[in-house]
Amino acid sequence: MALDSFLLALLEDPVDHGELLYVPADNVLYNPRLRVVYQVRGSIAVLLPDESRPVTDAEHDAWASDPSVVRTGK
Repeated sequence: MALDSFLLALLEDPVDHGELLYVPADNVLYNPRLRVVYQVRGSIAVLLPDESRPVTDAEHDAWASDPSVVRTGK
């Protein structure tokens, strides 16, 4: 289930407080600065640093250039 656009406007990374990239195809929130990804379970973003995981170079390249990603924040 995709995240609501209102919620996306409010989200920020819990560690560096910057914007995230929502990748609808994989239903994840990605921080390209820290190169970590947060899962979205159902319609709930799990923004817990302990539950994030590092991304591979291939994931970073794919998500950074994906035209369907949505930037969070205002």
